[in-house]
Amino acid sequence: GTLLVEAGTGTGKTIAYLIPALMSGRRVLISTGTKTLQEQILSKDIPAAAAALGRPVRATVMKGRANYLCLHRLEHAKAGTFKTLGDVAAFKIIEGWAQDTESGDRAEIHDLPDDTAVWSELTATTEQCLGSECPQFGDCFVMKMRQRAAESELVIVNHHLLCADGAVRQGGFAEVIPETDVLVIDEAHQLEDVATQYFGFGISHDRFDSIARDAERAAPPEAADLKRDADRLRGASLTFFGGLHASAFRLGSPGGSERVRFTEEHALAVADDVAALKDALEAIEATIALTKDASEDLLSVGRRADHARGDTALLTHADDPSFVFFVEMRGRHASLRAAPIDVSKIVKPLLLDRAQATVLTSATLAVEGKFDYVRGRLGIDDADELRLPSEFDYRDQAIIYLPRRMPDPRSPEYAEQAAREMFALMRRTQGRAFLLFTSYAAMRTAYSLISPHAEWPLLMQGDAPRSALLDSFRRTPHAVLFATASFWQGVDVPGDALSCVVIDKLPFASPGDPITAARLDAITAAGGSPFDEYQVPLATLTLLQGMGRLIRSRQDRGVLAILDPRLRTKGYGRRFLASFPPAPITHDLALVERFLAA
Repeated sequence: GTLLVEAGTGTGKTIAYLIPALMSGRRVLISTGTKTLQEQILSKDIPAAAAALGRPVRATVMKGRANYLCLHRLEHAKAGTFKTLGDVAAFKIIEGWAQDTESGDRAEIHDLPDDTAVWSELTATTEQCLGSECPQFGDCFVMKMRQRAAESELVIVNHHLLCADGAVRQGGFAEVIPETDVLVIDEAHQLEDVATQYFGFGISHDRFDSIARDAERAAPPEAADLKRDADRLRGASLTFFGGLHASAFRLGSPGGSERVRFTEEHALAVADDVAALKDALEAIEATIALTKDASEDLLSVGRRADHARGDTALLTHADDPSFVFFVEMRGRHASLRAAPIDVSKIVKPLLLDRAQATVLTSATLAVEGKFDYVRGRLGIDDADELRLPSEFDYRDQAIIYLPRRMPDPRSPEYAEQAAREMFALMRRTQGRAFLLFTSYAAMRTAYSLISPHAEWPLLMQGDAPRSALLDSFRRTPHAVLFATASFWQGVDVPGDALSCVVIDKLPFASPGDPITAARLDAITAAGGSPFDEYQVPLATLTLLQGMGRLIRSRQDRGVLAILDPRLRTKGYGRRFLASFPPAPITHDLALVERFLAA
């Protein structure tokens, strides 16, 4: 059957599922929200469980293909392939490490920059992989990882790989993860978002450029036609995505959302470019089909071009009612994507029903004490439920501050007043704060208002990689971190370094986002209330994740501040408050000061 468990930080939920998993005599699959938690389970929790049981444990961590070096692509790459000195240096680092590594896992290379483009050239996607036809098949790091997993009693994956495996199975291909009897989904509150990404599909210039580049590399010396076809594909791709970006910018909200719904107007605006792109893909396919004694590498490029042509047709027709189609813009670049509107019809059969027993657990899984929201979003009909009280004494360890007078969050004066409240709180905590925002614009505005007056070191998301920012925050006394969505969860800073978490607004999903809008429309069409059934519960779980950054151990103490006045002025504010931890609530900064001094 299925079990839903909400168990707060410090409850010991990882050990609570590891011990019975190891005693069951079955192979158990554990899926986590992040690679960081995968490594923590392997290096910290499993050794503790093994020591408690007095026996060794056979466990394997599995990650997605992008984490593993492809020996075949490494063999064909040369330092001269790369354009910058930094890329050449990164290639040399990888080349040297490849001589000694047993796992091929990028995580072993500590001095490789996070943003290097070289690594993506040396890994193989599912489409790029030659499978058993690869000359390096016997030494393949991905295959070795799968063999270790098949011999293990515990297999530890992340939600991305779990969904990727489900997508592969859905397509009728061999599974990535070995069959298991029991599935444990930790950090289960993230599953819908990850499934939305993985069970969708898309096209981008990078995808077509990769096809063109690999066609050139695999082409025999005499294949001048194929080189011309590759250039033609690059040109057609640049023209199409340039036109797509221009139409999305013109027909969407300039300077606003990164996603704009793809409509018939967009399709008409790029119709000629779509035809040229499909013709260019077809030309590469035809040339490869006529190439005498084509290598397996080249034949693989032909299959990828055919698949990309099919995806282009599906995406530009945009007529599947179970998907929402949208243009995603990142700076000057655009991609065209489709995402499932209702993932429950996919998650349940492909992920949850794959095992005899399934456990879904998280520190934040219930809304107002009930699991109705997560049940509906993941298609769970019949399940046992368990809610465990927190290990922490919130009445003594935390105080919740809701300012008495704040303007409407949509008003022009809100940002300045919010910055004043943040500054007042930081003076009382002497920095040591996370300031969490619902948008980059709000974060940058607050930083510009606070930084001229701050007496503490200020860090801002975007100035350095996420891991480097967290390291700096932990090492720098009295630091303050300005951050957005990616820091609302999965961040652990126990101790005195963090004594205050401030949240600027209730984190409602934007109704202007195409995926959110499509889901709200679907609930309305079914006769439901989208605000009550989707927006409030989702915002509640997101808010609780943000608040959860503060208290991470029994010794932690601090202030949780939510500046949004709608908690007090709107009827739905009571629904948020009903899900809050049992800490005292105050509107008085003097009481906050006394609490901190106690």
